[in-house]
Amino acid sequence: MDTRTRLLESTQDLLWDRGYVGTSPRAIQERAGAGQGSMYHHFSGKHDLAVAAMRLTTEQVRERAEQLLGAEGTAYARVEAYLRFERDALRGCRVGRMTQDPEVVADDELRAPVADAIAWQRGRIAQVLAEGVARGELSPALSPERTAATLVAVVQGAYVEARAAGSREPYDAAIEGALDLLRACVLTERD
Repeated sequence: MDTRTRLLESTQDLLWDRGYVGTSPRAIQERAGAGQGSMYHHFSGKHDLAVAAMRLTTEQVRERAEQLLGAEGTAYARVEAYLRFERDALRGCRVGRMTQDPEVVADDELRAPVADAIAWQRGRIAQVLAEGVARGELSPALSPERTAATLVAVVQGAYVEARAAGSREPYDAAIEGALDLLRACVLTERD
């Protein structure tokens, strides 16, 4: 693995564990096994490296989500697969956790990958739900946009609850509750 990749992957992990404020250039260099000169050869500084790492993280998250949401099957099944995808509930969302960092929220360049990723998730889930409504799988009373916003909020909130409890149980309960609500909108042949 080349130095640039090691720097990016180390920064991704440190941002997830410590946030932007808690991630120092020295910690990145130590985790990557790279010297200061190597870091500054590839990136202009911590900010530049963090933006690149956050973009990489959001691309990876988006690819995994698209594999589930873009798969074959009913709209409900695709959303269910996305919601039940195995996540490390106690570590939190690799993307959503960045919103807890005041420097990320205050910096348009750092915040942009996070905002774009969350907007994409909402939009993609809404698209899947709209397909389900159009195909007669889901109730026409369901609002794809509002429901997608709710589902993204449930996932992010479930991470917070799990971390606060020190247990993934609240996360699992929130996901199952969201699926219960969505399941109530699934139409059967007799509907």
